[in-house]
Amino acid sequence: MSAVGPAIGQILVLVVALAITVPLLGRYLAHVLTSDRHLAVERVSYRLLRVDPDAQQHWRTYAMSVLGFSLVGILFLFGLGRLQAHLPLSLGFPGLPSDGAWNTAVSFVTNTNWQWYSGEAAAGHLFQMSGLAVQNFVSAAVGIAVAAAFARGLAGQRRDGRVGNFWSDLVRSVVRVLLPFAVVSALLLVALGVVQNLSGARSVTTLSGGTQQITGGPVASQEVIKQLGTNGGGFYNVNSAHPFENPTPLTNLLQIFLMLLIPFAMAWAFGLIVKDRRQGVAILGVMALLLTVSVGLLTWAEMAAPGTAPGLAGGAMEGKETRFGEAGSALFGAATTGTSTGAVNSMHDSFTAPGGGVAMFNMMLGEIAPGGVGSGLYGMLMLAIVTVFLAGLMVGRTPEYLGKKIGQREIVLVALYVLATPVLVLSGIAIAITAKDGLAGLQASGPHGLSEALYAVTSASNNNGSAFGGLTSGTPFWNSLLGMLMLLGRFLPMIFVLALAGRFAAQQRLPPGAGTLPTHRPLFAVLLSGVALVVVGLTYVPVLALGPIVESLS
Repeated sequence: MSAVGPAIGQILVLVVALAITVPLLGRYLAHVLTSDRHLAVERVSYRLLRVDPDAQQHWRTYAMSVLGFSLVGILFLFGLGRLQAHLPLSLGFPGLPSDGAWNTAVSFVTNTNWQWYSGEAAAGHLFQMSGLAVQNFVSAAVGIAVAAAFARGLAGQRRDGRVGNFWSDLVRSVVRVLLPFAVVSALLLVALGVVQNLSGARSVTTLSGGTQQITGGPVASQEVIKQLGTNGGGFYNVNSAHPFENPTPLTNLLQIFLMLLIPFAMAWAFGLIVKDRRQGVAILGVMALLLTVSVGLLTWAEMAAPGTAPGLAGGAMEGKETRFGEAGSALFGAATTGTSTGAVNSMHDSFTAPGGGVAMFNMMLGEIAPGGVGSGLYGMLMLAIVTVFLAGLMVGRTPEYLGKKIGQREIVLVALYVLATPVLVLSGIAIAITAKDGLAGLQASGPHGLSEALYAVTSASNNNGSAFGGLTSGTPFWNSLLGMLMLLGRFLPMIFVLALAGRFAAQQRLPPGAGTLPTHRPLFAVLLSGVALVVVGLTYVPVLALGPIVESLS
């Protein structure tokens, strides 16, 4: 029981810190995303981009802007990876192979940050700073922009299908939110011991008398935006388990805080954008409830699962850093899979079977607890619309959400959104375990081998980026398959979200009537939580039963 006290203590500190900062940041985000003013540096950006930041875009134009900007990012990052050997600060590393460059470019542009390579042995400093770190900022900003467009669609009274200006949303999110918060947080990480320099490999003598090459680099600046923007990835192969990235329990707790901060604040901002703060509080409450259950289950699985060897030993320490312990690792694991971050401070392949199943289920849930920057909010709102629709069917009334009617076309878009990712996951795992090259990458056989492949395709399709471990993924087959899943898993749902935002923006907002379901009360929060769990359960339980569930029972 000695580890229970610190476990509860760090959770309480995290809860208090979020309770203080989330409302403040939520108000600031709402102001940024609704302001008519442009800063001087933003005006320079608009002139360089040759766009009019005040022109309201139809949802189709907004979507084309998202896709066009992302395509340019993929091409730029692909070229940078291929030409790395000819660039300054390459540290002597060769260019990435074509399939690896494709996978990396798609991975970072889609906010997934899946890494098939060891960062310290394959990526030079310039590639890290001007390629990967830049995409960490702008891919997070794209998520914020799409969530803002959806919120405007629900709040809008224009009735013309216009949902805002993508370029304005993108630039403001970077300049006013991500950059200043990243600078302050990076300085704090450096003060707490995270490395930040331009050093190459240095030869050091180990305790056994041998030598080892240790690479320095701009670690803190990469680390902070990977957490703040729920990007994931890592400067080093072992990610946030590396002492240069995450040296102490204090930095560990700070990184968890950074992961959760903006996703929760986006829910608060949503309530202010639609001019009903109670709506944002309800969404935030469901996110917090699901995360609390996830943390509890994962901590139980790793610390004291009754009747298991870890339970008898007091906890499962395989694959975990002693400076974090089981509780710090479980809390990090729940946060990184409950968001779309994908960073890891322990090896999820070494989690107990129930613990690995919880981490996988968090991603299958659509990462809505609280989800990625922007994507968590619009994912939860989509499920809120499903909840309202089902409640409307039960009472025989036309369903509506925030004064917007949910008709046939609206529910078709919602259904396409809900089905898109499960189709990708289940199709991906079917391809992976039936293809010879897919099976060749598995380290284990039986249920655990299936879990390795299932975790990878789930992580890619949900744009999480964390790895289960035990899978040799740096092959043309896996790079190509996972790259395609990441691409479709990011942009198909975004298109459906923006199309629905346009549909809502074209409607007149109706006043609540006698048959309107109150969507700010605890009853709705319970219904929404149940819908989220049932939708995922009905979709994924069969394949989970063949992997982590049967492994837990065997």
